[in-house]
Amino acid sequence: MYKSRLLNSKIIKILSIMGHTDQIAISDAGLPIPKNVERIDLALAFGVPSFIQVFESVSESIQIEKVILAEEILEHNPEIHKKILEQIRQVEKSQKNKIDITYITHEMLKIQTNECKAVIRTGECSPYANIILQSGVIF
Repeated sequence: MYKSRLLNSKIIKILSIMGHTDQIAISDAGLPIPKNVERIDLALAFGVPSFIQVFESVSESIQIEKVILAEEILEHNPEIHKKILEQIRQVEKSQKNKIDITYITHEMLKIQTNECKAVIRTGECSPYANIILQSGVIF
């Protein structure tokens, strides 16, 4: 039997096919998802599941070399930003490598989702709670 904290089969499938530099996004409930990108919709109700819950589970199941955030999160959602940075530090310890953090405009982040293998939509209803994870290699 598969042995990991992550149980969603669609997310596991996407993560298993990702190669070096491939990207996956985790979004709040409002981020527009491009038609050409797979949508994994986990949203059940306002705030359920939360962005942080999904980010923690996914980030423990993928080798991350880079994350992309909207620069607007710094001013408009500092609490989520703080939690993201805390989780990144935890992942860096377990992966034993530094994760590059890049900030771009929210508009650019929306455009970048076109390059993602999938966008995982959460029930998060706070502003700019979106992240793109870029896959690294385990060797």
